[in-house]
Order: sequence, then structure tokens, then C-alpha cells
Amino acid sequence: MKKLVSFKSALLAAAAFGIVGAMPAAAADLACLITKNNTNPFFVKMKEGAEQAATAAGLEFQAYAGEKDGDAAPQITAVENCMAAGAKGILITPSNDSVGPSLKKAREAGILVIALDTPLADPEAQDMTFATDNFEAGLLIGKWAKAKLGDAAKDAKIGMLDINKDNISVDVARDTGFLVGFGIEVPDLKVMGSETDPRVIGHESSGANPEGGVTSVENLLAKEPNMNVVYTINEPAAEGAYQALKKAGKEKGVLIVSVDGGCPGVKSVRDGVIGATSQQYPLLMASKGIEAIIAFAKDGTKPQASEGLGFFNTGVNLVTDQPVEGVPSIDSAKGLELCWG
Repeated sequence: MKKLVSFKSALLAAAAFGIVGAMPAAAADLACLITKNNTNPFFVKMKEGAEQAATAAGLEFQAYAGEKDGDAAPQITAVENCMAAGAKGILITPSNDSVGPSLKKAREAGILVIALDTPLADPEAQDMTFATDNFEAGLLIGKWAKAKLGDAAKDAKIGMLDINKDNISVDVARDTGFLVGFGIEVPDLKVMGSETDPRVIGHESSGANPEGGVTSVENLLAKEPNMNVVYTINEPAAEGAYQALKKAGKEKGVLIVSVDGGCPGVKSVRDGVIGATSQQYPLLMASKGIEAIIAFAKDGTKPQASEGLGFFNTGVNLVTDQPVEGVPSIDSAKGLELCWG
């Protein structure tokens, strides 16, 4: 189990990666950020962090976004725009792998490509990924949910709220990590839904938003009215899940677990809406990405992966006010000190 990120060390790291003025870049150097959308607080905070770090370093900065998760066309257009503008580096949270060919062209043109949060399947589509270990994020909430249920875990009825059916890397990692943490055999960790355990009611596409969360839980309750565990890809989906459960009069006795650690989500943990969430750190991903572009523009240096991983790990903490033995966690008060959005 990885060590927890302390509040003090997280602040020091954020400061170190956010204050990059000591590594000046030429005024003409351009950094681009392309996110999945501009409404999710995770991506809003990522944009803020990248823009602040770029401004401090004297970089020009352009931000683009798709309209929703899985919407690749606006991202492909944004990559083309950044190439035409002569960007030194592109930071992107890819909506899906169809963005890959455009990013490969950008790399061939001498542009540094950093995937944030969501790596692409094609390793040639990015120079490096700065991300949470999303499998571990899922693993933590899976272990917590299993321990919280105790002996009842063997008869659990679990609903899975994914982004969609595209097997996006972040979606797969969190989904399968949760199931493994819960003690469910997953034959293929590269796709969602390969498990045959009858405790899993089914997988629904939430779109990673509240509206999709509502519809997904309604569909799952129609299959199994006694569902008692709901896994959600992120906290906006968890919000919708809770709304649907409450409307059905089933909000009590159902464990909701999630990933993100934004301030609204941590408050939902505090208020008992979400049982546990895995907190990640988008500000650090973004500022570290800008630092990488600055170093690349200066002398061609490319970032290195964390030891033992194929990406740079920006850390994860389980946030819950109902700690369980054997699963390290921080409480919602500490989570609110570290949260974003």
C-alpha cells in the first residue's frame, strides 16, 4: 500500500510545481491544455493550475475543451489548432483513443505531449502521463466497501456506474480496481464487464455526470431493487446516484463509493451521502505538466515516470469518516483541506 499524502507535503509539492518562474521560457513559447469538458470541477481546477503556472513562467497559454466525456472531435480540432499555432507542448485529458493519431502527428512535429489523468492506449501518442494511479483509487474504495459490509459482502448486490462503453483507460482502471478490491475476480483487467460474479448487477453508462447517474441507478434498481452498493466513476455521477436512490426511498443502507476528491464530493462524504471517495490532485497534474513543457522548451528534456510505473504518479488518498481496519484513509476534515473545486 502506498503511503498517504500528508497535507503539509501536498502543499509543499503544489507550491514547488506551481511556482515555476525560476525556469523562464521564451515569451513566444506556447502551452496548450485540452480537457474533456469545461464544466467538471476536476477539469476547471486543472485549467486554473495550468494557466497559473504558465503565466508565472512567461508562457503563452491556450485552453480548449470537449463538450462531454467521450467527445473526441473538438479535442482533435484543438490539437490541430495548437500545432498550427506552434505550441511547444500539449497537455490533454483525452476523451478516448481516437485522439491518438492527431497527438502522434503533434509529437512528430516536435511537440511535447503530456496526457493528464487519462493515458492513451497507444504509447506513441504521448511522451508521458501525469496521473493518479486510477487502479489503486478503485482498489481503495473496493477494499473499504468490502470491509464496511463485513460478512454481508458475500451477498452484496453491486451496481457499476462507468463513463460509457468505450473502455477509456481511466474508466477501466477505476472500475476493475474497485472490483478487485472488493474481492471479485476480474479475468481481463483491460476491459470492463469481464467478471461473471453474480454480485455485480450490471454496468451502466453515466456520462460521468449527475443526470447520467440518476438514469443509471434507475436502470439498475429496475434489475435489482435490493442493490446495496453503488460504485461511481466520479462524484458528479455519485450525486445523481444518490438523487435516484432518495427518490426511490432507498438512500439508507446503500453504500456509494466514488473517485475524485473535489470539495463538493468531500462534503458529500462529510454529510453521509458518499461513504468513501479516493482523492486525486488535478492542480498538481497540471502544474507539473507545465513544468515539463518549460524544461522541454529549454533544452529538450522529457519527463520521467515514477519508479516502477509507466507514468508520473501524483498520488491518491482514501477519504472517509468511517475508517476500516487495513485500509489507510484520511477523514473529511483533512480531505477538505486538500480538496479542489
